[in-house]
Amino acid sequence: MYELDAAVTHAINGLAGRSAAVDFLMIWISAIGVPLLVLAVAIQWWRRTDRPRTRHVLVATGLSFLLSLALNQLILLFFHRLRPYDGGVTQLLVARSADPSFPSDHATASFAIAAAILLHDMRRVGLGFLAAAVLVAYSRVHIGTHYASDVLGGALIGIIAAIIVRAAYPEGTRIDRWVTGIL
Repeated sequence: MYELDAAVTHAINGLAGRSAAVDFLMIWISAIGVPLLVLAVAIQWWRRTDRPRTRHVLVATGLSFLLSLALNQLILLFFHRLRPYDGGVTQLLVARSADPSFPSDHATASFAIAAAILLHDMRRVGLGFLAAAVLVAYSRVHIGTHYASDVLGGALIGIIAAIIVRAAYPEGTRIDRWVTGIL
């Protein structure tokens, strides 16, 4: 299985260095993709359409984001995968990272956001967030910081976190009405 993962990772990262513009875009997306997604979620707080429902979805999205990254920290207690550039699989376009490779926090966070929005039936907005999440995850492999399985694992963790929050944080509860009534 490692051979397939390394081959896919190498193929994606092999596109690096062919176009300075694409490399710049991938580095930029990798660096600020998640903060832009978080900002895009925060801006939705003041949407005028169906405010209580939208705010519930945004709170659930924030909880999914936090839970997904907490799950990543638990996983890191047990798994310490080397980065692909340390194994000679990829050419690195950015500074080295001291963190283990699996799972990708960027993929985890961006997919938690997209999944939370999609699971709450905000399809149009959710599909935009999903496209952004895929782009963030792809950029992490393109720039050489992660194996393909690192971002797939991160995406799965983000989706699982969103499913857990969807089940555990129902709309219309007292706490939900209090939180969504703020501002």
